[in-house]
Amino acid sequence: MARDHGETIGRTIGCRRCGRKRGMIRRHGLRLCRQCFRDIGRDIGFKKFS
Repeated sequence: MARDHGETIGRTIGCRRCGRKRGMIRRHGLRLCRQCFRDIGRDIGFKKFS
């Protein structure tokens, strides 16, 4: 299925937004670093509970 959508299988190089390699969040196919996730997490539907 990943090959049908043009994505590679396995580990990716870095964040898809800024390219940073540390602090990666790969769950649910996000492939974002934690800093970018904090910036756009609310825009893509995540809620902060605490």
